Order: sequence, then structure tokens, then C-alpha cells
Amino acid sequence: MTNDWRAGLVDTLRGLILEAAPDAVEEIKWRKASNPDGVPTFSCSGLLCTVETYRDKVKVTFARGAAVADPTGLFTPSPNGGTRRAVDLGESDPLDRDAFVALVRRAVDVNRG
Repeated sequence: MTNDWRAGLVDTLRGLILEAAPDAVEEIKWRKASNPDGVPTFSCSGLLCTVETYRDKVKVTFARGAAVADPTGLFTPSPNGGTRRAVDLGESDPLDRDAFVALVRRAVDVNRG
């Protein structure tokens, strides 16, 4: 990962995920030549979310996001439907830390059923 705004945001998100789910396990998966740092992946009673960097954003994808209530509207609208939902954050996008922590906690609750 380049050492720019995305690296700082990934560190912030990592901290918030672990604040919301202290027993979550972080692993780095899917290392490849185009992404030697891999993808931070968090599990808590199953896959919770992944944090990926793109040229213009950082994307937090919740594995079972469609089942997670999002009263503050953090999930990015997606035409794909499906099971997953993501929060996309660009360089100048504000991050509602409290709402994000609450979203992660609700995702953990969904995983724990």
C-alpha cells in the first residue's frame, strides 16, 4: 500500500473495527504482485469485513452487510444487491466514527445470529 492518505485511513478504520469488535481476528489475505500488502480481513464469528484500497477510495466490505441495519446511511448504494454491502471513503469524505463503530457492532451481532 502506498504511504498516502489511504494508509492513514486504513489504520483509522482498523482501529475502529477493533474498538467495535475487540475479539475480531485480523488476517492479511490475497497477496499478489499487484497488491503485495494483501487485504486486511477481519473475522468475528465468521468473516466480518475486508478493507481494500483503490486509487480513489478505501472500501470496507461487510460480508453479510445486506443483513445489517444501516440507520445512518453509511453503506454506499449499490445496484448489485446481493449479500455484501460496502462503505466507500474518498480522500475528502467525512468519517462518522461513532456510526461506523455501531455498524461494525451490528455486523458482529448478525454474524453471531
